[in-house]
Amino acid sequence: METALISRTADFVREKFLYEGSGHDWEHIRRVWQVARALVQDTPEANPLHTELGALLHDVADWKFHDGDEEAGPRAARAWLESQHAPESVIQAVETIIREVSFKGLSVPTPMSTIEGALVQDADRLDAIGAIGVARAFAYGGHKGRPLHDPTVPPVQHASFASYKQNVAPTINHFYEKLLHLRERLNTPAARRVAEQRHAFMETFLTQFLREWEGQDLG
Repeated sequence: METALISRTADFVREKFLYEGSGHDWEHIRRVWQVARALVQDTPEANPLHTELGALLHDVADWKFHDGDEEAGPRAARAWLESQHAPESVIQAVETIIREVSFKGLSVPTPMSTIEGALVQDADRLDAIGAIGVARAFAYGGHKGRPLHDPTVPPVQHASFASYKQNVAPTINHFYEKLLHLRERLNTPAARRVAEQRHAFMETFLTQFLREWEGQDLG
């Protein structure tokens, strides 16, 4: 039953997000799912079903695309899982993962209350950094109509989730407001090891981007 539920959920999410263009598409979800599956193999105390379903459904109705509604995701996940006759304990576990997984601002702690949530959060955050993270940042910025960069708009250390949700800054600011801080906010040693090279790539990218922005590479 568990394998069938995971398979049906993957099919449901794939169909829903296959052509999504903001960087929160099926391929993002698939990568998070695969990384979470790998992490759970090294975490015997974690529930694989909760972990895989949480990964597959973590973006099923992201607040960023639902007018800031933080309960849109848990509601959508519950509706799907109820339609599949999943046990209430499974539904509640997945709802908890979705409620807690998101980054909420640089000054806002985002601890996970379950080990399954910690694994999904690590998988999601790994996909936000490195080369794919850079690509996704600009895909999202373009989707929202944001400029690439504006040196007159400084990064903000958001002190609340409400402040973070209202952010409309240029895409480059997102690196300083979130992405460069994810390495230090991972939960597992395995994720932290992967994050080292991805973090270094982002630093190199930003150095080159800013040099080109100012024309410093022209000789």
